[in-house]
Amino acid sequence: MEISEFQKFMYDLYAHNDKRRGGPATTLWLVEEVGELAEAIRRNDMENLREELADCFAWIGALANLYDIDLEKAFLEKYPLVCPTCRKNPCICTD
Repeated sequence: MEISEFQKFMYDLYAHNDKRRGGPATTLWLVEEVGELAEAIRRNDMENLREELADCFAWIGALANLYDIDLEKAFLEKYPLVCPTCRKNPCICTD
C-alpha cells in the first residue's frame, strides 16, 4: 500500500469522526498512543509494539487528513531520499 492509499483509506474510514473530534483532541489521541508505544518498548513486548506502531501511524494519517496535508508529498519534501541534514544516503551524521 502506498502512503497516499493509506491516507485515503484512513479518510474514508474515519474522517467523519476525526472532523467531529478536531485537531487538538486527535493530537491527544496520538500522544496517548505514543505513550503506549513507549511502554511496549520498555517491556520489550514485540506483539504490542507492532500494534502500537500501527496505531501511531493511523493517528498521524488522521491528523494529516484533518489539516489537508498530503503526507506522502510532505514526507518526500522533508526527506528527499537523502538525510535532510547531511544530504547523504545513507546518513553520515554523527548524532
